[in-house]
Amino acid sequence: MVAEPLRAQTGRVSAEALAAVAGALADPTRARMLTALMDGRAWTATELSRAGGVAASTASEHLTRLVGAGLLVEHRQGRHRYLRLADERVAEMLESVASLGGAVAGPPVRSLRASSTAHALARGRTCYDHLAGRLGVAVTEALVARGLLEETMALTAAGRAWLDEALGAPFTPGRRPLTRSCLDWTERRPHLAGAAGAHVCAAFLANGWVRRVGTGRALLVTPDGAAAMGRLLGVAPEAVT
Repeated sequence: MVAEPLRAQTGRVSAEALAAVAGALADPTRARMLTALMDGRAWTATELSRAGGVAASTASEHLTRLVGAGLLVEHRQGRHRYLRLADERVAEMLESVASLGGAVAGPPVRSLRASSTAHALARGRTCYDHLAGRLGVAVTEALVARGLLEETMALTAAGRAWLDEALGAPFTPGRRPLTRSCLDWTERRPHLAGAAGAHVCAAFLANGWVRRVGTGRALLVTPDGAAAMGRLLGVAPEAVT
């Protein structure tokens, strides 16, 4: 994982472990692979080689490096090697690093397709298993405004009841943290992660309030979704569409 290896026995951040994680991130091919995996799904090594723009043999070396750094976990099924992010903390770390890197000029957008993709991701997307982009931030801020979530991202009693009753499925957080704050890399403001964020995202998809755009991370709010967000959270349609 990410959090534990960064801590030495003293409880302080280990410089060596931090350098190992930073080194694993500091390659454009590995960065493209990690970005693709932020849709929360498991990808085959072949699919990730395409996402990284490298040959399968080269991709294998990169993936082994990412697994060794604790950023990915792998599962083998028959002849296939499946990989996914180790957990939601990796996605949150990637979002935060990307938001810090936003001040650094990236390569110019040279095609209409690339521009459309960038706008779609900024409008709404998944960040591992929760909502991000303008959509995720709008939902998070609406939860705060309605007293369902504290500014600190702590879930209120009213918020716990809302999650259990308003979205059409019972809220079963399991052993993971109820809420986590994840800094949105396009909006530069926090969006809701943790068990509550995953529950909201899953319910929005199950209810047809958002749908995936193609096979990527981008999400599109449906007319039913815009109406539901207005009814349940007071979110104006123009804020998410």
